[in-house]
Amino acid sequence: MSTRATRKRSIVKAISYRSVIVLLDFLVKYRLTGKVEMAAGFMIISNIYTTAGYFLFERMWARIRWGLEPGSRTKSSLSTL
Repeated sequence: MSTRATRKRSIVKAISYRSVIVLLDFLVKYRLTGKVEMAAGFMIISNIYTTAGYFLFERMWARIRWGLEPGSRTKSSLSTL
């Protein structure tokens, strides 16, 4: 009995994680520049490519069996990529 992360789970996880990071990213960049427009611009650009990178990284790790322990099978664990 192995578990598998669904694509939907990875998307929700990536979006929720990035929401927190976007806020922190903006605050740091604002403190460094003192300009809302500049901080927002840097934040938007950097978070577009890092969100995509995190999603791909998460999907790669979802395929690696190392470190997974058997769990109960649920509908979500039976979903395919």
